[in-house]
Amino acid sequence: MSSSKTKSPVRADQSATPQQQGRRPDASMDLLNQIMRQPLDPDYARVAAQGAPPPRLRWPLAIIAVVIGAMFAVSALQTTRSAPVIAGERQELISRIRNAETEQDTLRAKVTALSNDITRLRGSALGNDSASRELEGRINVLEPSVGSVAVTGPGLAIVVDDGPDQGNDRARVADTDLQILVNGLWIAGAEAVAINGHRISNLTAIRGAGDAITVDYRSLTRPYRIEAIGDPKTLQADYVESSGGAWWNLLEQNYQMRHEITDVKELTLPADPGMVLRYARKAGS
Repeated sequence: MSSSKTKSPVRADQSATPQQQGRRPDASMDLLNQIMRQPLDPDYARVAAQGAPPPRLRWPLAIIAVVIGAMFAVSALQTTRSAPVIAGERQELISRIRNAETEQDTLRAKVTALSNDITRLRGSALGNDSASRELEGRINVLEPSVGSVAVTGPGLAIVVDDGPDQGNDRARVADTDLQILVNGLWIAGAEAVAINGHRISNLTAIRGAGDAITVDYRSLTRPYRIEAIGDPKTLQADYVESSGGAWWNLLEQNYQMRHEITDVKELTLPADPGMVLRYARKAGS
């Protein structure tokens, strides 16, 4: 009796080698190998090759570059040549301003002299009767308040100036800052106020002119010294609590702007030259 041997089937996924299955051993590494051999996409090389301008466009581009460079050179040359002219014009303008300020000072002195003459003539014209004496007394009371005469008395000296950060416009003293300060002094009971020697009255204008601050169109220089005559017992405390004192306390804390207050036993503030006699009429007419 013949016997036949039965062969066991071989499972391809267990006993067959990669060569028997028809696959390379590193078939699973193809993607990584391709990335290592060619790290850049072929489109990058194609676009880079097409990006260079063709030879026929290189000369026009070079000419444009030369023209632009020449324009910059001409502009720089013109600026250099015009610098002395601009400096001369600026110096001439400064000289004209200084001459105008000198002339203004002369006119102010004439106004003061004429005001004194008017006061003397008024005193001689009023007479010695009771009505004249009463009118003279009223005038003497009102003159210091309106700023038509110089006044002397105790008070405060306040010095203010810009903060250290010159690049910040808010750290610079503006005309509105001085206006708020002066209004605070009036609220605190000041009887007379002056800024850098210029008497402040109800006709005085504190304005900004470019980078400068003017009082009655006269430019001020830093630092700004504000003098106020008033009751030495209450003036400083009332000013600190006023809107002007609060405003400057804010500027001092936030922008380190200078704000120094000093009690002064005696101040002399000049008359406001703008307070002049503009018209008059005879009593009873």
